[in-house]
Amino acid sequence: MSASSIIIATRGSALALAQSNMVQAQCRAVFPQLAFELRIIKTTGDKLQTASLAQEGKALPKGLFTKELEVALLNREADFAVHSLKDLPTELPTGLKLAAVGERADVRDVLIYRDERSKSGRRGFKLKLAIEDLPEGAVVATSSTRRKAQLLTHNPTLKVPDIRGNVLTRIQKLAEKPELDATVLALAGITRLKFLISAEGRLQGEGIPEGLLATILETSVMLPCVGQGAVAIESREQDEKVRAICEHLDHFNTHQCVAAERAFLAGMGGGCQSPVAAYAQVSNEQLRMRALSFANGPVRRAEATRPIKEAVELGEQLAAELKA
Repeated sequence: MSASSIIIATRGSALALAQSNMVQAQCRAVFPQLAFELRIIKTTGDKLQTASLAQEGKALPKGLFTKELEVALLNREADFAVHSLKDLPTELPTGLKLAAVGERADVRDVLIYRDERSKSGRRGFKLKLAIEDLPEGAVVATSSTRRKAQLLTHNPTLKVPDIRGNVLTRIQKLAEKPELDATVLALAGITRLKFLISAEGRLQGEGIPEGLLATILETSVMLPCVGQGAVAIESREQDEKVRAICEHLDHFNTHQCVAAERAFLAGMGGGCQSPVAAYAQVSNEQLRMRALSFANGPVRRAEATRPIKEAVELGEQLAAELKA
């Protein structure tokens, strides 16, 4: 490949930049003769951070955090785009494709809450808090319908209002607002921002307020959303130079797992705010996937295993079971 500049489209949030810088470093390591530059693009979702995106009874716009990046690709203002895979719609614009999926980070969610021993004067809780341990009427803020439904499954007495903003903003709101008791965030995002959860369960890192604790929620308690923990690379379909780059960025097992999950989501007819969850794992050339849906009332669960080459069929199978 000849020396030239490759433009990487990204959102400007701290997490988006952390992920894009990670991809940029991988590209530079494999293709040192090429120049890779980041181009920050503001998306509709970034502009709506203070608004609730989960208004009951209203359809959500697709591609909240991806559309403007995709326009840049189609206009040849960028060569490929880096997304959190969970934000990428299952149906992509004509001419674009999911070119690569990076190796997945930890898919688990984290319950974050104040320490009862802090001197803030606000209500706090003990170390290693479980969802069931929260008192009646406790407020766990999250804008994810998936998280809300699973929280209420484990503790029906909770209040689960929306909360907006990036990872650090949500953490700061929890620390500052006495009306909030806890929130739930993805462990992958916390880790990529270089925040740490100590062995005893303290949340630490630059900008993190003092006196916050964290409990990592196992997938048996909180099943993740489709694509959680994975980074997606989107490109033009016929771009051979980018195709060669993406071949080195793609993690096969992760790609197959998320292909199954995305096929499930498509089969359920939902987007990133649908009250569904799915998690696929590879074991000995087999894909095992667990899925659940709150779309039609009480939770419905399904699980199945198929050969790794039948990822899409696995997702479609579980969607059919849960819709039956």
